[in-house]
Amino acid sequence: MSVSLQTDEVVKYADAERVLTSIIEPLRAGRIIPYLGSGVAELSNTRIPTTPEALAAFFGTKVALPRRAKGNAWAAAQHIESMKHRSTVSAFMKEAFGPAVEPTALHYYLASLNLPMIVDTWYDGTMGAALASCRDWGEIQGITRAGIGEDRWYRYYDSKGKEADCAAAAVWTTILYKPHGGILPAGNFLISDADYVEVLTEIDIQTPIPDTVKDRRIGRSFLFIGCRFNDQLLRTYARQIMKRSSAIHYVIIDPDTLSRNEAWFLSTQGLTPIALPLSRAIEIILAHE
Repeated sequence: MSVSLQTDEVVKYADAERVLTSIIEPLRAGRIIPYLGSGVAELSNTRIPTTPEALAAFFGTKVALPRRAKGNAWAAAQHIESMKHRSTVSAFMKEAFGPAVEPTALHYYLASLNLPMIVDTWYDGTMGAALASCRDWGEIQGITRAGIGEDRWYRYYDSKGKEADCAAAAVWTTILYKPHGGILPAGNFLISDADYVEVLTEIDIQTPIPDTVKDRRIGRSFLFIGCRFNDQLLRTYARQIMKRSSAIHYVIIDPDTLSRNEAWFLSTQGLTPIALPLSRAIEIILAHE
């Protein structure tokens, strides 16, 4: 069920454009961190899944899924892992996200700003491709701990895709943080229910969040672009990544498609909802290059 926010709870239309315009300067200055959801990938001409539901449907083309797993990417991946093998899940993920995606104008714009951090929550390598021409950046990816025999929650990669360490990451001008992993450079994926069991047990005390990410969020706001919060997992990650940052954040939304849980999340987390079509919001952002 969807629910529209009350008129006085959402920044609509002309006001939305005004508010979005007002935060572009702090975005350019690095005081606002872009937080990209899978909706950004929908703006590309791409063959990859662009929503968790589409990813679940992709899994469904590979194996017969039980009813509880249909439409749920994490449960679908868990079913495949349990019935077959973890390597099968990884192979399917590499197939799903293998096609190269040409970065959009938004990706290139964000890459050009030399921001302290960009959060990208989908599995494609598009934001990294846009950053490729930049000199001083690196990536931190969440990793599954299943079967690796290491007490690690994430890995660091420099701009060439070579594994690095926290000391190197601390001095990168721009950090691309992919909390759920990504197709490049090494095919790290947090995707099955089992992958998230330990993470969600510890995330409230912030252990799975890299120290460099914790440092760079201090005093900064977040701008959520192309994000949905219609799943508890997505809400939990957003809440924990925002923790101990600024108290002021913004989210571009379609208020007519919000679920009750999403509306509740925006309200309780103090997110300022900006009701604009995503394409129009990006047009406004890019107009201030």
